[in-house]
Amino acid sequence: MDQQQQEFVATFRSFLEEVVQSARAESVDGEPSVADVVAEHLGAPVKQLPVVREDVAEHQFVDADVALAALAEAGGGERVLGVGGGDQRHHSSFGDLLGNTYGRFSTAAVDHVNLPTGPDSDRRAVAFGVRLLRFEGVPVAVLQRSAQRQYGREPGLEVVAADPDVVPRLLEEVRRLMVERSVLRGQVVSFGGSPYDPASGGITFLRRPDVAAADVVLPPGALERIARHVVGVGAQRERLTAAGQHLKRGVLLYGPPGTGKTLTVRHLLSRSPGTTSILLSGSALRFVTLAAQLARAMQPALIVLEDCDLVAEDRSMHTGDQPLLFELLDAMDGLDGDADVAFLLTTNRADRLEEALAQRPGRVDLAVEVPLPDERARRHLLALYARELPLSPAALEDAAVRSAGVTASFTKELLRRAVLLAATDDREVADADLAAALDELLSDAESLTRSLLGSGGTSVEVGDDGDEGDDGVG
Repeated sequence: MDQQQQEFVATFRSFLEEVVQSARAESVDGEPSVADVVAEHLGAPVKQLPVVREDVAEHQFVDADVALAALAEAGGGERVLGVGGGDQRHHSSFGDLLGNTYGRFSTAAVDHVNLPTGPDSDRRAVAFGVRLLRFEGVPVAVLQRSAQRQYGREPGLEVVAADPDVVPRLLEEVRRLMVERSVLRGQVVSFGGSPYDPASGGITFLRRPDVAAADVVLPPGALERIARHVVGVGAQRERLTAAGQHLKRGVLLYGPPGTGKTLTVRHLLSRSPGTTSILLSGSALRFVTLAAQLARAMQPALIVLEDCDLVAEDRSMHTGDQPLLFELLDAMDGLDGDADVAFLLTTNRADRLEEALAQRPGRVDLAVEVPLPDERARRHLLALYARELPLSPAALEDAAVRSAGVTASFTKELLRRAVLLAATDDREVADADLAAALDELLSDAESLTRSLLGSGGTSVEVGDDGDEGDDGVG
């Protein structure tokens, strides 16, 4: 192909591209283009204005929606545009949409997504749309985009303004409002949901438990000491800070499985209304750094790490790296002393914990053993769990005496089995059912069950310091 032919082909190709671009620019269903509407709102050619992107963590996306709505209300209202263009719009940045880089994008219906704001509430948030509002009297356009990983897009905001100097101040105000008005503030949440689930963003909202002190059976004085350290410090924050005392604290509950640790945690949660509480257990322990960051922003806050020995084993027991241990130590050290944040750790194996956890104030300031229940505690537990059952005091007393060395979990299972025996015969539970259920659980054939319930089945007493147990989930 000679030079003249090459020039002709290039000219013809350019002509075809202009025809295609012109065809794309034609109105679709009579709808104007997003670029034209944004340019009219800003009062300036959009191609000449810089676009600034702000990434938003997925669990904070609903907070961003709340913040932008508040910002718009303060500025006199807003208009929200949807964006047409099929999948191509998701591949495009805000600059692409405004510059018609990949064709014309018309206005369309706004994409929304329902996101949880509590255990029983949700919010209809903008999933993909352009918010036209005013900030400091300056016209601003914000593209709000939820996570769209199938298109390689993380959640975030993209901002363009008639005066680019206002954009940093707008984003700073959005961040402030996201913290101030966060839907996570004062909630009980857990980490660990799939990041690909748009309804959760990796966070699950939980109902705050309602566990009375009378339902928590611990050694005398233990619950009061724990509550004073976890709840009382926050209640006296002003006096403590005035006296130069730190607020950040750590509490460790240790003892055999099934003795009352988790029920104690649930009671503390019920006594902490308005406190942002973050529960981490199992694989979710890897989110300890994120939990500490959230707690710092949402204080007063409580971080619960159940079975913390999974990540806080003594380093002398292993030769390899333990990044989760270091994350835990960094999280506990990274908060200022005046941060009203409590770390509440539970473990079945205190002997495996890293000594460094207790080397500084604010890591572990109080360790409380939650041991196996003694006879007094077992008597209390049986009365507590049998309060709605027609069982005689004599039968409960006999069960308390015979069940030495068992856990609170065992006690609760004992009563459930007694009820089941009676229900199988279509009658109310009786004293004989309780005795039969205890015989069954104490038999050699049930040794594995006792082990799973945290009870060895031995006749070892723990004296007056015996645990007063939980509901079988400790």
